[in-house]
Amino acid sequence: MSRFWPPGESTRRPPAPRLAAPREPVDPARIGRRVVRRRAKGMDAGAVAAALEEARFDARQASRHEDLADDARGPAELAEWERLDQLLAEAAPGTVYDPDTDDVVQAELAAEAAAAAAREAELREAQRIAARADELQALRELGTLEQTEPRAGDEAVRDELTRRAGGYVQADVDAWLAHALAAHLGHYRDPAAREEAAGLLTPPVLAHAALLAELARLAPGADVDELAFAARLATTEPEAAGALAAFLVRARSDAS
Repeated sequence: MSRFWPPGESTRRPPAPRLAAPREPVDPARIGRRVVRRRAKGMDAGAVAAALEEARFDARQASRHEDLADDARGPAELAEWERLDQLLAEAAPGTVYDPDTDDVVQAELAAEAAAAAAREAELREAQRIAARADELQALRELGTLEQTEPRAGDEAVRDELTRRAGGYVQADVDAWLAHALAAHLGHYRDPAAREEAAGLLTPPVLAHAALLAELARLAPGADVDELAFAARLATTEPEAAGALAAFLVRARSDAS
C-alpha cells in the first residue's frame, strides 16, 4: 500500500466514472422565442400584428395568476412578437418573416453554436484529465512514476488526483512535478511552460522545485534521496524554502 494515501485506504481505485455528454441548458425564454419564430415564419406584417395582439391579451390574462409571476417564457414570447412587428413595419410592403434572414436570430444561433463547442471542449478536456489521472495512478502503483516525464496539462491532473483522494495532498506526485520543474523535464523544457507553472502549482511545489534547482547547482552529484529534506521543508515551510532558494541564487551570483 502506498504511503501517500490516507491510512487504511487502498491505492487501487476504480477508474473515474465516464463523463456525460454536455446538454444544452434549458432556457424557457429561448424556447418561447423559438416558438414565436416558427409560428411567424411566412407571416406578413398584418398577420404578425394580429398575433401580437393575441400575445398581449394572453399576457394580461397571465398577470392575474400569481403562479405565473415567475414565468419567463410568456414575457419572452410577447417581446419577440413585438420585435417582429417592428421588424416587418420597417420592411418593404409585402415582406414576410423568415428567421433565416433575421440578423438577430442568426447572431443567437452563432452564439449558441459557440457555447455548445465550448461545452464540448470542456468535456473533452475533463475526459483527458481523467484518463491521464488513471495513467499516473497506474504508474504510481508500479513504482515508475519518477521515471515518467510530465506532459502539458499535468498540473490539472495533479489537482484531479488530489480531488479523488478527498483533498489529501499527494506527496509523491508533488515531488515528481517539483523535480521535473527543477530539472526541466518533459514539457518543462519549454521556458513558457515553466513560467505558466507558477500560476498552476501550489506554493509548496514551486518552493520545492526552486530549492531543488539551486541545490543541484550547489552539489551536482547529489542523489535524490540526499535531497529529501527539501520536500519536507517546502511542505512545512514553503516561504522559508523559497527564501532559502532565493538566498542560494544570490550567493551564487555574488560568488561568480
